[in-house]
Amino acid sequence: MRFRGLQIIISSAAALLLCSYILYETKTEIPGSPAGPEAAKDKVLMQVLVQSLKNSHYDPKDINDEFSSGAFDLYMKRLDFGKRFLLQDDVEKLLEYRTQIDDQIKNSDFTFFDESYDLINKRVDEAKAYYEAALSKPFDFSEQEEIELDEEKRMFAENKKELKDLWRRNLKYQALVRIHQMEKDQETAAAESDTATILSFDEMEEKVREQLTKSHNRWFERLEKLNREDRKDIYINSIMNVYGPHTVYFPPKDKENFDIGMSGQLEGIGAQLQEKDGYIKVSRIVPGSPSYRQGELEKGDLIIKVGQGDEPPVDVVDMRLDDAVQLIRGKKGTEVRLTVKKVNGSINTIPIIRDIVVLEETYAKSAVITNENDAKVGYIRLPKFYADFSRRGGRSASVDVKRELEKLKAENVEGIVLDLRNNSGGSLRDAIDMTGYFIDKGPVVQVKSRYQRPEVMKDNDAAVVYDGPLVVMTNQFSASASEILAAAIQDYDRGIIMGAKSSFGKGTVQRFIELDRRLTPAYKQYEPLGAVKVTTQKFYRINGGATQLRGVTPDIVMPDQYNYLDMGESENEFVMEWDEIDPAAYEKWNHAYKKSSIVEQSESRIASNPTMMKVSKNSERLKEQQDDTRVSLNLEVFRQRQETLDKQAEEFEELFEPLESLEPTNLAIDYERISQDSVKMDINDKWLEDLKKDAFLNEATLVISDILAMEN
Repeated sequence: MRFRGLQIIISSAAALLLCSYILYETKTEIPGSPAGPEAAKDKVLMQVLVQSLKNSHYDPKDINDEFSSGAFDLYMKRLDFGKRFLLQDDVEKLLEYRTQIDDQIKNSDFTFFDESYDLINKRVDEAKAYYEAALSKPFDFSEQEEIELDEEKRMFAENKKELKDLWRRNLKYQALVRIHQMEKDQETAAAESDTATILSFDEMEEKVREQLTKSHNRWFERLEKLNREDRKDIYINSIMNVYGPHTVYFPPKDKENFDIGMSGQLEGIGAQLQEKDGYIKVSRIVPGSPSYRQGELEKGDLIIKVGQGDEPPVDVVDMRLDDAVQLIRGKKGTEVRLTVKKVNGSINTIPIIRDIVVLEETYAKSAVITNENDAKVGYIRLPKFYADFSRRGGRSASVDVKRELEKLKAENVEGIVLDLRNNSGGSLRDAIDMTGYFIDKGPVVQVKSRYQRPEVMKDNDAAVVYDGPLVVMTNQFSASASEILAAAIQDYDRGIIMGAKSSFGKGTVQRFIELDRRLTPAYKQYEPLGAVKVTTQKFYRINGGATQLRGVTPDIVMPDQYNYLDMGESENEFVMEWDEIDPAAYEKWNHAYKKSSIVEQSESRIASNPTMMKVSKNSERLKEQQDDTRVSLNLEVFRQRQETLDKQAEEFEELFEPLESLEPTNLAIDYERISQDSVKMDINDKWLEDLKKDAFLNEATLVISDILAMEN
């Protein structure tokens, strides 16, 4: 959307706002003599960040001792969240800086960060000896001792002896968990086969210690690959997050990944990769991608070298995953040559021409669902409000949803279920356009900037794409743009909102500021600096209330496994408060049914539905487990606890069974396309299987049936 020259995107923590516009230049003065190019760049970066937030943030902060304390506390949590490296003396030493960060920010001074960086590296190096010593001999499981699993409830160790003991107890707990699982697996194997290999307890204990040694070796290898830039990004974002949880600094590589997630497209080869034992391993080939079409690269292959066309290849063994990915990605039409070790041990070189890779799981898709009342319901799943601002004519959520609506109307569906569960948000323009498909023209959301009166943002198209029965599904992870659409549908009384007790509660808007555009020519040598995502606006429902913190309360509350757990925007630190403004002028939708009757019928079904009752009970169980954070490390006591937990878990193992009365099918036009690709068919079949087990979706279709019965 073009709004005052900006491209606006809103969403939850991972995907919020993108803008492309020319920023004015601010000359940056560098105090003192820098220790080198890296130190000088750090100073430029800090000054440009602070100036950008001062000029652009919706609620800029005074950089004072209170601000400093907030940044310090956030950083210390992130520096050593598990309290497995630093000692209490280290923390007290760093505490001297708690009210000095504001002064260091103003002077572009990184003394506190540099000291903490040296300290954490030293302690990480020392911790190798702790896990190696603990895993070098059998654990004594007869001792009566406990471990606190909630890191926030633990104190930092007073000395190295205490810290070493914490490592021992933590590893002992991990060993107990693995041994318990191995015992269960052996019981199952023995019941299924007389020839199953059965290990003694001592043999299992030894095997588990070997596994833990390997996993910790790999973990510490990754820790050693964390360089100063990685740690500095954590420090800078601890400062940025005092402005709010959605004000975030993005180094250049992270910004690229954000854009990929937002557009659902990237230029590359279409292979998902993971780091394993020092190798870059192929974990998945994206259907239809260059790798898929070329045909030689396979899941399980280990990439050992990466070459660009005819250039000499670069060895990527033991290279950080993100660095290897940067070598493999590239512009459409260019060639990358991968030297891979196949599963059979052979070494092959595979040339692949890079192309646009479409991440289909990002995009909207639809199905036709028939329920127990033989109602024919259209179903649209929208994972996010995506938009591709980098290319003209790029895909957008609103265009795709409109296409799905037209296809479903052609199938003569009797109602529509729009599924926004787990949709973290995205493009504001797409949320407004999409709302307009279901209403006459009118206001959709109100947006308030820093020094301006709220602006009513409208759907100006009088055309209604779909005017029939409508249900919108949400949950705790439906955020931002999802909440705008759901709130507007609810305020217009256009449809029924169904979901968990509340949506996420993110009612702020962000935009990206490309930091390089803030630099004067004298400082262009420090590019690239990356970008900062800044909270610039707050949005409000057309009834005047904010969705910030409170989210959208559904018309019909369905049980959810997270209903008793603390989640959402309110769990973040330094969040904006809820407030309200004057409502916009709008007229509610005229329909033949009585909402209160629809809600009452649904609530009655939910209350008596065995699956729904089990979901609610499971949510209570998860809450109890979350609060029970002290665990015995005595073998017998641990076994008794796990047996109790296992029995409780067994009750909920088959929580969702296929519903005979729920029949999801592809649209004919979609099936024709999908059926030409066996991989896509497998993905599609799994999706339809999951839909058939979705008790919440089933209830949504029954609400459509209730509406139809009342309208007829």
